[in-house]
Amino acid sequence: MPGPAHIRLLSDEVINKIAAGEVVDRPASVLKELLENALDAGATRVTVEIVAGGRKMIAVSDDGGGMDRDDALLSIERHATSKIRDVDDIEDVATLGFRGEALAAIAAVSQFTLTTRTAAAEGGTEITVAGGKIRDVRDEGCPAGTRVQVRNLFFNVPARRKFLRSEQTELSHVRQVFLLYALSHPAVGLALRVDEREVWRLAAGATLNDRLLELFGPGTISQLRPVDFRAGELWLHGYAGIPSLSRGDRSDQYFFINGRPAGAPLLHFALSEAYHTLLPRGRYPVLYLFLELPPGQVDVNVHPAKKEVRFRNTGAVRDAVIEGLRRALGTTPAAPEAAPIHPLASVAPPAEAWLPAIRRDQPPAFAYPRLPMAPAEGEAPAPGPSGSPAAAPAAGPWAWCRVLGQVGGLYVVMETPDGVVLMDPHAAHERVLFERFMKEVTAHRVNSQGLLAPETVALLPQDARRVREQLDLLRDMGFGLSEFGADTFLVDALPVCLGNVSAAALLAEVADTLERAGARGGTERWAEEAVAQASCKAAVKARDQLAPEEIEELVRALAATGMPYTCPHGRPTVIFMSFGELHRKFGRA
Repeated sequence: MPGPAHIRLLSDEVINKIAAGEVVDRPASVLKELLENALDAGATRVTVEIVAGGRKMIAVSDDGGGMDRDDALLSIERHATSKIRDVDDIEDVATLGFRGEALAAIAAVSQFTLTTRTAAAEGGTEITVAGGKIRDVRDEGCPAGTRVQVRNLFFNVPARRKFLRSEQTELSHVRQVFLLYALSHPAVGLALRVDEREVWRLAAGATLNDRLLELFGPGTISQLRPVDFRAGELWLHGYAGIPSLSRGDRSDQYFFINGRPAGAPLLHFALSEAYHTLLPRGRYPVLYLFLELPPGQVDVNVHPAKKEVRFRNTGAVRDAVIEGLRRALGTTPAAPEAAPIHPLASVAPPAEAWLPAIRRDQPPAFAYPRLPMAPAEGEAPAPGPSGSPAAAPAAGPWAWCRVLGQVGGLYVVMETPDGVVLMDPHAAHERVLFERFMKEVTAHRVNSQGLLAPETVALLPQDARRVREQLDLLRDMGFGLSEFGADTFLVDALPVCLGNVSAAALLAEVADTLERAGARGGTERWAEEAVAQASCKAAVKARDQLAPEEIEELVRALAATGMPYTCPHGRPTVIFMSFGELHRKFGRA
């Protein structure tokens, strides 16, 4: 048996290669570090050049502040940085980079050239490094700013180079990194050249809307809703996709925390909270969200590549993201009016329609009158089926439509000037009832119904503690609930909107969601889940044949809801097919 190994100090060469493994694992990670340095230097224009997917060459040129000769030499030393001075600065980082490791790590595993000049200097400096060893330092005529060229990545680490993928795969990762920083800093002009061919040239001074339009086109923009929500020192802004713009994974979810592309587990939880009644399981929304808060409230030093952060006040961040998204998507219920609520009353609809604007000058179809969502100026409301004036809610997903009938004993077919809409009455009725019930819940004006015989519910100790802490809130939500000794509760009333449900199952669900989400978010989540279940039970059944009057009332009520496009479980309520699409299918395009 060999004896115990003796402890020895590693050489600088080995240390540098180990450090490089933490910072640099592929060309895309090199580009990430170089872009962060350029942006931290105040660049307004950055050009990226890629050859062979980054395996042969990655170059980043910027018009930022540049460096003098001494700073340029220091920049390639390990743990040399201009961004922090002492340990306290780590708690208040306002730059993208701060550790002083990136350039040294990259230079240790490549053939590296740094060319830089400050605006005030007449000449610049060029430093050449190969495998971590300085080969040359000389004066160089160059524009103000900095250019870093990285050639033959991992040329001196064959084991690491073997793990690189094909040029196309590495290029896809490089493009994704470029995209991230193009989105996170829309005011900075960015260009990407791949194998001497220009792929992107993004204008400087752009807004986020401009940048999204450049990168993704008008089709995506039309399906995004603006997000703008402030809570104390926290500001959430950006864009959130409507339910129809969803994906099978999270690849199109972009989070930027104080300008840094990063994530955190609680952000994904907050997303699921905000969208859980809009999207079915396995579907994920498209998002471009910016979270701004004081640097001291965010710990960016928890991941080697700074891809994940930690928040000091997790509850405030979680609640702000949920509330901001709900307001943007129109799913935050409005306060009820003083007048009694009609069984199919609506909440305020979103400001923007997600289906095309509809004309109101078409004749009725068959026996169905047209359904104007609002009368024209000076025009009396159109008569309803019985001849009485019909209600005229504010404009929703359509301003005019006509019902053509019900097909297959289920789906309602409607015509609009721009196409055909198919509506699932069951899903539509779920949405209408759901918003009516949520209005009661959030306004703490829930009608309660006493149980014929009070029910005693025994919970596990930890579940009982969580329910006990929220007794007042549960009573406001329509529960007749009191402690009955030990971990047992007496339930003598339940909200009418919940229907015939088990009190024991409800309280167990409350405890579980409180544990997973915290008191405020968890209770709201449970309330929505419970209301969604009740809506499903109370809604019209899938095979119910509806009278024309019932269809018209349902169409009006759905158009006036805050989220008319999905049921509370995320299934679509309506499907729109444009006449353009029909023309293409019939060969008329």
